[in-house]
Amino acid sequence: MDRLFVTLGAVSAAVAVALGAFGAHFIRGRIAPELSSAFDVGGRYHMYHALALFVVAWAATRWPGSATAAAGWLFVAGTILFSGSLYLLALTGQRWLGAITPFGGLAFILGWLALAWRVLRV
Repeated sequence: MDRLFVTLGAVSAAVAVALGAFGAHFIRGRIAPELSSAFDVGGRYHMYHALALFVVAWAATRWPGSATAAAGWLFVAGTILFSGSLYLLALTGQRWLGAITPFGGLAFILGWLALAWRVLRV
């Protein structure tokens, strides 16, 4: 499980950097400032949770279990839902995508709580 989450974290971080470069060099100035801001927020939380996957990988070596794995998968789901919806909102201008974002935020919160639960259950 630790290797899986390190791999997912590394790939996610690479994608976050690539999308950050895309946002900084190709879309900034071409879209409305509030959409650019949404793209930036998506990128910030994307990178935070790519790094969080490394924390999950480390935690899996120390506190293995289903809650640790759940935390990792919730971070993956949160990245897709939260960051993905903000990236798409910024690129398409489709405001309805903002309705998906809170579900990703909830996944992030639940992931952190699952990790805390597993560590405290020792």
